[in-house]
Amino acid sequence: MTVGALIDAGAPAADLIAALESLNTGARYEVGKTSRRGIAASKFRVHLPEKNQKHRHLHHILTMIESAPLSHRAKSNASKIFEKLGEAEAQVHGVSIQKVHFHEVGAADSIADIVGAAVALDLLGIEEVHVSPLNVGSGTVNTEHGVLPVPAPATANLLQGKPIYSRGPEMELTTPTGAAIAVALGSSFGALPAMKISSIGHGAGDRDFPSQANVLRALIGERSAAPESTVVSVLEANIDDSSPQVLGYALDRLMEAGALDVTISPIQMKKNRPGSMLSVIAKPEDQERLAQMVFAETSTLGLRIYAAERRVEERQVVEVETAYGKIRGKVSGKGSFAPEYEDCRAIAHSTGTPLKHVQTAAQEAYLKNK
Repeated sequence: MTVGALIDAGAPAADLIAALESLNTGARYEVGKTSRRGIAASKFRVHLPEKNQKHRHLHHILTMIESAPLSHRAKSNASKIFEKLGEAEAQVHGVSIQKVHFHEVGAADSIADIVGAAVALDLLGIEEVHVSPLNVGSGTVNTEHGVLPVPAPATANLLQGKPIYSRGPEMELTTPTGAAIAVALGSSFGALPAMKISSIGHGAGDRDFPSQANVLRALIGERSAAPESTVVSVLEANIDDSSPQVLGYALDRLMEAGALDVTISPIQMKKNRPGSMLSVIAKPEDQERLAQMVFAETSTLGLRIYAAERRVEERQVVEVETAYGKIRGKVSGKGSFAPEYEDCRAIAHSTGTPLKHVQTAAQEAYLKNK
């Protein structure tokens, strides 16, 4: 499904198949268009007679990849995925990674899935991979080790610390191979990053479920100038027994730890006691870490946590020349300019000039240059 989605998003199928044929696994590859619940998608198929399926050790697979005429980046990513998978399998079976038999994963179809994904990403020139929370499915799956619960043990090991959920038909929806690709190459897991989409691809699974489209979607694009997440987590706590010094220190610590914003508001609490509401805006992937910091740095015993949508406007940082020196500022997508406070403050402090005069000079310099 990963390879199909990347081909659907623009990776040249002929070049990808030529790269896979250079592995000399004896497999035959096919790419075709299909539909899942009305969504057009590409289906990547690997054809190999059952008798040719082989069990391999990790060093056999790594040697095969290294010997193939692939780009350095494709080789590196494919090897990284297999090493992640080997570590997970070794942990499940309680053996060293050198003794792991890859079984289904060592077969030519799964080698094609992993190497194909690495080659497709290289053909598309992808520099970063971001992964949504993964639907792992439910129920059981039949393997060479017998019937196992979903997620399979290797999949569960690979996805430790990553956001997962279960929805839809009772079957395996994330395989160890798919989990290894996501974990080895994903630079983040969570909300969609701010980006400009250039192409979209759908890769079809084998089955067509009645309740949902059995497709994997790939969004290809460039980071936008606004790096903040468009979906954020909001953490709130009502506090009536912490000193202003403690709350002020907690605010600084949370900002230093990566919070997008932190505010403290006066509130009137039960029994008519004055208190403060601490509100933290965070990226979803930072939610748990910042929640633990709130508990550690304040006296609160509970938090409200909910998701919110955050709208951001594109901006760029520019530098203007003033009579007081250079001052940085942010320019919004609509052209408005806001001088950087810390730059203006430093100049005002060092020259004895009123802060408002420095800020006005920066505005005038920007308008003049514009």
